[in-house]
Amino acid sequence: MEAESAFRQALTDGSVKDTRALFALVCPHLPQPRDDQEAAVMMHRARTEVRTIPFKARAYSHRWLEERGLPSGLPDELKPRAERMYPIIADAVGVAVKSRSESHRERASALQRAMSDAVLDCYANGDKDPDVVSKRMDEVLRLWRE
Repeated sequence: MEAESAFRQALTDGSVKDTRALFALVCPHLPQPRDDQEAAVMMHRARTEVRTIPFKARAYSHRWLEERGLPSGLPDELKPRAERMYPIIADAVGVAVKSRSESHRERASALQRAMSDAVLDCYANGDKDPDVVSKRMDEVLRLWRE
């Protein structure tokens, strides 16, 4: 019974290392996670299912799993509450170019596309930091002004 209590505490604490070690002790007959990443997935899934885990921890694990496209074991009736507690953060970048004259509208449209491409390039490289993205957009603008 002591190992089960320690296992529950490791789940509550969100300790992948402790959860992995205790899982091997409590459930040696079950397939074991190959690495810490697999253990983290297992731990978060278990946290969503175990009713004795505090709700805040269960909600966090629900969001953690959903962000990675993995199934959550949180009951449907608890999901709205969990999603309010840990909302999805959506990245967005606005690009707008204004032209004063009809003759410059095509150029403005091309500049807007070039700036949008710069943003997409940053995101493709994993650069979502607003300072990095803004700097890249400014570089494109500077090149168009020359």
